Amino acid sequence: MLQHLTQLVADVDGAWAAAIGGLDGLLVEGHTSTNDDLNLLVAEHAGLLRSASGAYTQTLNGGETRELYLRGERLSVYLHPINPQFFLLLALDARSNLGQARLYGRSAARNLESLL
Repeated sequence: MLQHLTQLVADVDGAWAAAIGGLDGLLVEGHTSTNDDLNLLVAEHAGLLRSASGAYTQTLNGGETRELYLRGERLSVYLHPINPQFFLLLALDARSNLGQARLYGRSAARNLESLL
């Protein structure tokens, strides 16, 4: 799994971390090129993904959440569900390429699904 995450960070312009998280908020595996705390990133974003998924499936009748992108001043995160219990997190900087994040993120999630 670590190999897929490391390659994902290398392939996406502006990516600095990739992780597999559980919807329970626990980090399964991660790779980062910085000293940032992946446990914290996964825990906080698991809650956001659970909330967004609940709103879309139950309240808005929008179907299953297929991806979630959040952009802040200094941090952007692309989330892609791998299966009902796990998700892929890709942390991006200001010069990131969202198209690459989506393309390579979907591919990585498919590859990781068979390993989980």
